[in-house]
Amino acid sequence: MARPRKSLISLETTPYYHCVSRCVRRAFLCGKDERTGRCFEHRRQWIENRLLELAEIFALDICAYAVMSNHYHVVLYINAVQADAWTLREVVDRWHQLCKGSPLSQRYARNETLNAAELAQLEEVATEWRARLMDISWFMRMLNESIARQANQEDGCTGRFWEGRFKSQALLDERSLAACMAYVDLNPIRAKMADTPETSDHTSIQQRISAAQDGKQPQQLFPFAGNPREPMPMGLPFQLQDYLELVDWSGRCLREDKRGAIDEQLPPILERLQIAPRHWLYLSRNFESRFKSLVGTAHSVRSACEQLGKRWAQGIHDCERYLSPPITS
Repeated sequence: MARPRKSLISLETTPYYHCVSRCVRRAFLCGKDERTGRCFEHRRQWIENRLLELAEIFALDICAYAVMSNHYHVVLYINAVQADAWTLREVVDRWHQLCKGSPLSQRYARNETLNAAELAQLEEVATEWRARLMDISWFMRMLNESIARQANQEDGCTGRFWEGRFKSQALLDERSLAACMAYVDLNPIRAKMADTPETSDHTSIQQRISAAQDGKQPQQLFPFAGNPREPMPMGLPFQLQDYLELVDWSGRCLREDKRGAIDEQLPPILERLQIAPRHWLYLSRNFESRFKSLVGTAHSVRSACEQLGKRWAQGIHDCERYLSPPITS
């Protein structure tokens, strides 16, 4: 039986989550329908645009994404600090970009005076809106519903466009976060839709490489803050250059498809993360299918199970094999 989403997504466990949503329609999400000859490639841009637009509204930062032919991936960071810092005005303005709100919020947005009782009522409603604006389920709902409406209008039909539930994986530590982000960024290369990360359209890695060429990081994506230290600024716990080298190296190995042939020039980040090169390449191919709802070292998974009230975690043996650091004597 599928577990309730709220039992799988917990800020106390981790702020990082990998989400996947798949299309159920035969014509696919994007690409070309071989039966009719119609091309739906433009829908990839729909999703990318909406994804980045919603990230500006929600207290959710995008770490990685890839829009494929019949599904998309996104790695999200729940930015609770940002949401807690919003004023009442900011919460109302952000919610109004998604929904009409209430008569009270509409009056407040027009700068009409509210009495004490009305203001207290609005504060109570805004508390719920603030929680929704940092809720991954609401983010995915707003994304999928808008794309489904556009696609149904274009196809001249009604009915379900997406699978009923999106898939989510909690990324519990640096190893699982790096492995998942690289897995997402390398999707087009594995699918032979692109030859290199920089030519992988509708992906975060293409955006990051383009910005890095100008010595910058893309404003619409969660930035790389460098290796963990104190005090640690907000951002991904890796060096940007290290991650780009890792994805480039992994992409070359995936394209060459040489079993057992590992380049001697290993990216330094693998040593810091203590992941064996062969295990890393396996993760780059099989991350989504190999792991279930909780992903990290075996210790991280067991700790998360205790916090979430789960008796056991499916796939913990693979976590121990591929993501746990080697035991040193």
